[in-house]
Amino acid sequence: MTATAHYRGRFAPTPSGPLHLGSLVAALGSYLDARAAGGQWLVRIEDIDPPRCPEGTDSTILRQLEAFGLTWDEDVMWQRQRHDAYQHALEQLIDRGLAYPCSCSRKQWQAFDIYPGWCRDGVCDASQPVAWRLRSDLAQRPVGWNDRLFGEQHFDPADLGDVVLKRKDQLWAYQLAVVVDDAHQGISDIVRGVDLLDNTPWQQQLQAALQVPTPRYLHLPLVVTAGGQKLSKQNLAPALAEESRGIRRQLFQALQLLDQAPPPALVEEPPEVQLRWAIDHWSVAHLAPQPHRSAPPEP
Repeated sequence: MTATAHYRGRFAPTPSGPLHLGSLVAALGSYLDARAAGGQWLVRIEDIDPPRCPEGTDSTILRQLEAFGLTWDEDVMWQRQRHDAYQHALEQLIDRGLAYPCSCSRKQWQAFDIYPGWCRDGVCDASQPVAWRLRSDLAQRPVGWNDRLFGEQHFDPADLGDVVLKRKDQLWAYQLAVVVDDAHQGISDIVRGVDLLDNTPWQQQLQAALQVPTPRYLHLPLVVTAGGQKLSKQNLAPALAEESRGIRRQLFQALQLLDQAPPPALVEEPPEVQLRWAIDHWSVAHLAPQPHRSAPPEP
């Protein structure tokens, strides 16, 4: 990739648990793409859902990134400190007729594939707490982009339903927060797992509605278990290694899962050596879109 001074990438984990191999692959892919472009790489802690974020997990994640040599530019951003920015964005959407309060519960509309928009013209039950939803039928549609791995993507967000922007418990929802923060941090390129690809249509609607730039997107292949399940905290994926040998081997494995074909001798090198090689040889063209199975750890 040609050096691009304005490139700004980010890794934005939810601190619901320590990083595992799948999250390492996502972090490493975004890091290498930024560094190979001569750009900046930021870290944002997406902790807008406190019940899911045990105390101290954010510090654990930052220590894990440092142990694997993934150092960031600029101060870490915590979403829990960004309430005013999200509220301002929501008020903009309300003023433009693109957000509305909704009293409906999931149980009420579970027979439908998507939320049917019952509260679009007025709250159905004023005695109930309300969430705020995006009017996906009135925001920009259809949307499309050229994903750097998965190619041309085309969606009509109205087919996906009116996504929640602020929950009934007054916590902010992911879709609004991520768009506001990417714009605030000047993110030019988003590199993340393909499991988030279908979030992009709503995010592009919000980018257009809030009149902020749309980044480039690269969705990385999914890392799955031997049984084909997504490697995730919900599936009890083990935390990353903490001792030096395990760190070297897991970093090497992550490079393999990113299809970068590192030379076998690199597995014994420390993170800084592996990363130097990986930055010099980073190639999106080598990525294969199908899910990648993670091998069991070596003894």
